[in-house]
Amino acid sequence: MSESQVKQQNTGAYHTQAVASFAIALAAVSVGVYQLEASGWVRAFLAVSVLYLTTSAFTLAKVVRDRQETDRIVSRVDQARLEKLLAEHDPFQQKL
Repeated sequence: MSESQVKQQNTGAYHTQAVASFAIALAAVSVGVYQLEASGWVRAFLAVSVLYLTTSAFTLAKVVRDRQETDRIVSRVDQARLEKLLAEHDPFQQKL
């Protein structure tokens, strides 16, 4: 069987950019909620909403990643079975 596993790795710069982008976006929303001319209860509600949205986004990203990894593993198992069948099959073998 041939192991043709493709490893996808992000560069350090891409990871840094993603983290910085997330931090800037969260900080901008936090400053916007803090500077909003509304009562404390409204600002608190918006702040909790932003935190809930953030945790939900992380959870969704993890679920999508886990589903893709599961599909990749199932695909690799199916591919290994097919390769085994092809390796065992000899089209020139005479049947007795």
